[in-house]
Amino acid sequence: MSEAPSGDQITSVDELSDVQPSDWAFKALQSLIERYACIAGYNSNFRGNRAITRYEFAAGLNTCFNNIIQFMSSATDGSVKTKELTTLKKLQEEFGTELAILQEQVDTLQAHTAGLESQQFSTTTKLQGQVIMSVNAGGFDGKRITDSNGRELADTNPNPTVIYRAGVDLNTSFHGTDLLKIRVETGSGGALDNAAGVLEPNFGSSLDYSVKPPVDRDMVIGRLYYTFRPSSDFIVSIGPDIRATDYLDRNSYANRSFLDFSTQPFVNNFILFPVSGPASGGAVDWKPGQGAFALRAVYAVADAANPGNTGRITGASSFSRLLYPNSPGGERGLFGDSYQGTMEIEYSPTKNFALRLQYSGGEVFSNRFDVVGANFELTLGTQFGIFGRYGYSRFDNTVFGDIEPNYWMAGVSLRDLFQEGAILGVAVGQPFIDSNIGDATQTSLEAFYNYPLSQNIRITPSVQVITNAGNQDSNGDIVTSTLRTVFSF
Repeated sequence: MSEAPSGDQITSVDELSDVQPSDWAFKALQSLIERYACIAGYNSNFRGNRAITRYEFAAGLNTCFNNIIQFMSSATDGSVKTKELTTLKKLQEEFGTELAILQEQVDTLQAHTAGLESQQFSTTTKLQGQVIMSVNAGGFDGKRITDSNGRELADTNPNPTVIYRAGVDLNTSFHGTDLLKIRVETGSGGALDNAAGVLEPNFGSSLDYSVKPPVDRDMVIGRLYYTFRPSSDFIVSIGPDIRATDYLDRNSYANRSFLDFSTQPFVNNFILFPVSGPASGGAVDWKPGQGAFALRAVYAVADAANPGNTGRITGASSFSRLLYPNSPGGERGLFGDSYQGTMEIEYSPTKNFALRLQYSGGEVFSNRFDVVGANFELTLGTQFGIFGRYGYSRFDNTVFGDIEPNYWMAGVSLRDLFQEGAILGVAVGQPFIDSNIGDATQTSLEAFYNYPLSQNIRITPSVQVITNAGNQDSNGDIVTSTLRTVFSF
């Protein structure tokens, strides 16, 4: 290889308008090309039969340098000699100005290309659907079942039932990073189409996918909102038909009633969402720098489309109606009754652990409430997980007085048992602990085994046991079983 002469033996390369075949730089790069074939696409420029411009030379030098670096990363025998690396460094110094201009042009071209790609995105709508079909049966010990106020609910076991819920999502994106969701869905008989919903209607024992609107075969809009990203780590959702539970209190093991647990105390923190049904409002999700912390917030109002103070307030939870059975509610609208604002901070340093701390406050049926909660999950190994939730709250002016109910649940989950993709889950909890309501504390237990028949079909047998239903010591144990089949497409 030709070496760069020292001192004043030749004119510096940066003083030449073109690079001549006789220049040391030309010969040095030509030697590198012959040894490493590092710029095969430029061979015609470096055959030595003509001069080339400094920018042609810089382009060739840049390509050769990048390919040699790539070659070095895979070579283990020291094939690239120190002398050749010194020559490359000298060439980069001599052509520093041209290399900088070349990089600037590449950056500009990439920016223009990205701009064209974003402008050429066409509006896209994707269709997603889900059908849930279940068979449910159950009964109780003793002569009768009473509610939290002592009123008789049943003196015979409910008949077995067939339950369904079907929905179709239209997911539309206008520029690739946003989402307009329109969900059309229908369902069967609501809280009264399953045994636990008949026998214990107030503390979340009904199947979650049954009790939530729509019910009674009505075909309605189930979600309507728009989501966009002001930045890569900040998400905003707004809409006239949202659910606070879609954005907060998530848990990898206990959160989706079509996949894991079916009853409300195990799907979400039961007392954190006095407004748990259809609502208008917005949500934000901020994960700074995609790091370990995330901050989320939701504002949800149950009757935003009503400018007055008449009519039934929809969207309130089952226990809210127990606490305020005769309240008509106050002024409605976007900032009226009933509403809640909820915040959550999540710490998840690894994919195997997450801790979420929560606060929810607002008014339900014109009465103040405040709730704090916690939610955690821990994965041990690749298949086993433990999880739990806790809540403490205050509700003013209920029919039971000013009360401060607690809530907790805990469970375990095992993945891939007997079949890849299968899920086994067991959880126990007490949805509403308050000595002012009843003379005991209800305890709920649920166990399920979710078995995938195919990528799109899952079948799940589950068992539910309830003791001291409705916080009444006189109530015998309630036992129900459900066979759930879910079709996703």
